Amino acid sequence: MSDVVDFNLAEIAQAVADAVPDREYLVHGESRVTYAQFMDRARRCAWVLHNAGLGFHSERSGLAGHESGQDHLALYLHNGREFLEANIGAYAARVAPFNVNYRYVDEELVSLLDDLDAVGVVFHSSFAPTIAGLRLPKVRLLLQVDDGSGHGLLPGAVWYEDALATASNERLPVQPSPDDLYILCTGGTTGQPKGVLWRQADIWVAALGGANSPSGGEYKSLVEIAAGAASRRGLPTIVIAPLMHGAGQWSALSALSRGNTIVLPREVTHLDAADVLSTCERERVVQMMVVGDAFTRPLLDEYQRCPYDLSSLRVLVNGGAGLSVSSRERIKTAWPSAMLMDGLGSSETGTTAVSINDDAEPGVFALGPTARLLAANRSRVLSPTEDELGWTANFGRIPLGYYRDEKKTAETFPVIEGVRYVVPGDRVRFRKDGRVELQGRDSVTINSGGEKIFAEEVEQALMKHPEVHDVVVCSRPSPRWGSEVAAVVSLRANALVDEDELLAEAARHIARYKLPKVIVFRKEIKRSPAGKADYRWARQEVERTS
Repeated sequence: MSDVVDFNLAEIAQAVADAVPDREYLVHGESRVTYAQFMDRARRCAWVLHNAGLGFHSERSGLAGHESGQDHLALYLHNGREFLEANIGAYAARVAPFNVNYRYVDEELVSLLDDLDAVGVVFHSSFAPTIAGLRLPKVRLLLQVDDGSGHGLLPGAVWYEDALATASNERLPVQPSPDDLYILCTGGTTGQPKGVLWRQADIWVAALGGANSPSGGEYKSLVEIAAGAASRRGLPTIVIAPLMHGAGQWSALSALSRGNTIVLPREVTHLDAADVLSTCERERVVQMMVVGDAFTRPLLDEYQRCPYDLSSLRVLVNGGAGLSVSSRERIKTAWPSAMLMDGLGSSETGTTAVSINDDAEPGVFALGPTARLLAANRSRVLSPTEDELGWTANFGRIPLGYYRDEKKTAETFPVIEGVRYVVPGDRVRFRKDGRVELQGRDSVTINSGGEKIFAEEVEQALMKHPEVHDVVVCSRPSPRWGSEVAAVVSLRANALVDEDELLAEAARHIARYKLPKVIVFRKEIKRSPAGKADYRWARQEVERTS
């Protein structure tokens, strides 16, 4: 389209900072960083990378969707200003940063850094012992961030603060491109992590607010972006999810492009509900993003124990995992002034569909303007009158592909009737009212005796029991059915509930063939730092009891 204008994220960040230099961008405990201060440090980081020889090598136009023409920088960090500074600084230097799951063990970490061809790593000192034990022949720059853990500087590494202190704060003599990469590594909870390659121009529109200009549609200029940020009040937005997860990154980068203020809880290594709510109260937070019941239930339990003043909260955004009916009802009671927005999306799509204040029907969404339902065989687009179980798919502003994986790229990004789509694996069907109902994700679908059972629907049925605190459903091998349903359940404190009682409750909501054949009780469910279920861990727990 001739009226489409593309932008680079570093240019957007600088334009906003120029428009609101004295507005706070980041608040973390006693640390308060303005937009001007943030961009000063991001530019210094860009010079550090540039002077180390990291940058751009090949134009996007000459590359396939699974290829990169830039050096890659691993961000092995807890939440903090350094993650965001290195992110924007890398974009300014035409380096492609990517997120690292800090819970990975050595073998997983080496595999990720090697597969993503990392030539630089920015890491917190608490991870120094792990880095020291790894063989990373491709890495030629190590920037170590002092986090008070007491670990000394690794051989060959440079202290992050020292590097920035001696670097220029002028703008690099490098022109970033809208074609430069935004790389988001998938979590790997259901399989091998993959690096999703986006053009920065496309992720900006698909997930970071670039489609929501005041005049409607996409922004047409940096001047319009800066003016939009200046016209807003800088609303405080708390980021609870790790920045190494898409939900956390998108919250922070969306706030940056809108001129809002990012607020971080003091505790960034795990979810501390009291810390989160007291921070919301102190900073008068307007927007909070959560990741399903794993985040929401502890927050609601803490609020019930000690009500905080959250009268400023106006928007509660959920993404990345489902919210149960009971959590929705509790949110409505606890924070009646907050609008609940539930998003359906993935690392490969941005936001596909949304629901707003729909507390009665979890998993029911209205499709976005560039979302469609594809037939089960992915041969055509379904109409709203068809009842077939299909796939969500997006077109237009979508990723280029998966890094170094041509086969998976071709499978996930099919061309149908001349249109290129991304199909992330969500199974849905149309309802009579034109909305869609999520059945589950194909990667965690259980095929039991030829019947397809979605883990999410079984989890929601078990969560109906008031004594269930958390649950994850997976499959286990069955000599009769091939696979059968298994569940790992965490109960509320002092709850006295047995397997039969849970099955009886679930049987009121789903067909009997979908009920778990085994329920394993654990004190706590292992999830990613972002709250996503770890299905590999769940299968291991089930196998231990078999």
